[in-house]
Order: sequence, then structure tokens, then C-alpha cells
Amino acid sequence: MVIVTASTFQVPIEVCATLAFALSGLIAGARKKLDAFGVFVVTGVAAFGGGTLRDVLLDRRPFFWVDHANWLWLMLMLCLFAMIFMRNRHIQLTERAILVPDALGLGLYAALGTQIALNLQMPVIICALMGVMTAVFGGVLRDIFCNEIPKAFNDYQPYAVIAFSGSLLVVALNAVHVPQWLCIFVPAGLIFIFRITAIYLGWRLPGWKIEAE
Repeated sequence: MVIVTASTFQVPIEVCATLAFALSGLIAGARKKLDAFGVFVVTGVAAFGGGTLRDVLLDRRPFFWVDHANWLWLMLMLCLFAMIFMRNRHIQLTERAILVPDALGLGLYAALGTQIALNLQMPVIICALMGVMTAVFGGVLRDIFCNEIPKAFNDYQPYAVIAFSGSLLVVALNAVHVPQWLCIFVPAGLIFIFRITAIYLGWRLPGWKIEAE
């Protein structure tokens, strides 16, 4: 009998999340009309930034992308293919094109980052924060490298809040002994659905308002 655990799916999930954020970084770099090296760098920080921060804070060695160095070749091939394909097809890259892969990466990385911290027996709040950092930090670096205020900080739409809620759900499902693979896939799917819903229905968080003199 094969026992399915979170570790069974860890590498496939991390690959999917990495590719999703890589795609969002690639689109962001292409929209800014960066050269090939610039697009590769932005793609890389979007794909690996959050997971790297997680591994640094949890003292996990080697880093997940060092342990799977072939992902770097995959990302390089993705960049080259996408740049050639998009140029030949004259695809119009809108800001909204980033949102779907970004939402997918948000869900997968938040759930997986939380589960990894739980497996290391970290406190609940640390586990939830590891999920948020894993999910959000890559997108923050992507926007900074593209010379923009990170969307997670200034678009007033729930982003980190959704990731944090999903991370707490991962903790709750583990607490009631739900199979670990469900503890990842259910919150990841809900985070993705709520993020996309928030975008298309225009859900807004309260903003900080200062009255002008």
C-alpha cells in the first residue's frame, strides 16, 4: 500500500509554483521591455525569491533551487522560448496577464511553505508567516526589480491576507489530522479561487488615509 504524504507531492508542487511565478516574472520583465538578461533575472527572483527566503529563515540547506539545479536550465529555456514566441506572435502583454500565474503561485507556495514549517515543528504563527513569505516575497522582488511599488503593498486588494488565511487553514487541517496532501491542495485551491475572485469583483482592503492640509 502506497502512503501519500506531503513529501510525495513536494517536488511537483514546488515545480508548479516556481513555474507559475517564473511566468509572472517573465511577463513583467517583457512588459518593461527589458533585455534577455533582465528578463531572466526578473523571472529568477520571482520564481525563487520566496522559497529562498523561507529556506534561509528555516535554515534549510541546500536551498531548494540548488538541490534541483536543473530548474535553472528549465527557467532559461522558458525565457528564451517565451521571448521568441511572444515576439513572433506579437502578443500584447497586459498587467492582467500576470494575475493568473501569480495567483496560482500564491496558493501553491503559501500552502507548501506552511507545510514545510509544520514538518519542522515550528510554532503556528511562524508556520503561517513562512507560508506568507514564501508566497509573497518573490512577487515583491519582481515588482522592485521592475521599478514598481510592489502590488502586494499598494493595490488595496487582498493578497497577503488571503495567503495568511490559507496558511492558517493548512495548520488547522493538520491539527485535525487531515491527510497532508489534502492539507496542501485544499488551501492552495481556495487561495487561488479567492485571489482571482478578489481581482474580478474588485474586493478592496481599507486604506490608510491622511487628510491633506
